[in-house]
Amino acid sequence: MAPHSFFLCTFLTFSISFHGIAALEYRVINIAAATPGGIRFNNKIGYPFTKKIMGTINNYIWFVVFQQNDPADQKQLDSVNTYIVEFEGAEGIAWGNNNINVSTIYIKDLVGDLKWQFTSLMLHEMTHVFQWNGEGTTPSGLIEGIADYTVLRANHTQWGFANPGDGDRWDQGYDVTARFLEYCDGIIPFFVAKLNKLMRVTYDVKYFEDLTGKPVDQLWHEYKAKYGH
Repeated sequence: MAPHSFFLCTFLTFSISFHGIAALEYRVINIAAATPGGIRFNNKIGYPFTKKIMGTINNYIWFVVFQQNDPADQKQLDSVNTYIVEFEGAEGIAWGNNNINVSTIYIKDLVGDLKWQFTSLMLHEMTHVFQWNGEGTTPSGLIEGIADYTVLRANHTQWGFANPGDGDRWDQGYDVTARFLEYCDGIIPFFVAKLNKLMRVTYDVKYFEDLTGKPVDQLWHEYKAKYGH
């Protein structure tokens, strides 16, 4: 596996070709600046880096993951707001229509390449901002799986990320579902982008069959068999 810095540079350089397309304002607000994690954010990650990767990730989600080259297909927002907040129980949370909270406790305890790990988290959380969710009808396991699929697609997985074939259910969520979606992408090019488009207004598990010709349970069985599970 190539060094993290190689992937990070490649990932950030990629966005330059899309510079100026997204007319969005990216806001970063550290409301826990006096906490250890808030201080570490300011010193080691910072506002300019965070705003830069927010724009990069926005374009990556639109034009690579979701293949939304037509603005009419994109979720239209005026801004995306990232709040650096002290809270426990999660690394980050996407909420409302365009907000992300990042935990200062998470930042305080990070080891290794902080910017790399912070970027992985932002890939996940910003996918939540821009994905379609069937107006709230899409199962949470699939929603989280698509967010982790973005992390996987961008080569920003961290230690402990599921291997192909891992898991008990296709909708287990997060990295397990991301790996299953990767498999589906191998069957039908841009499967995740097509699935996301179908989920703009509502969700139906039959979308898997509509796109691949096979029910989701059969796809899962064949996926597990492929990797000897």
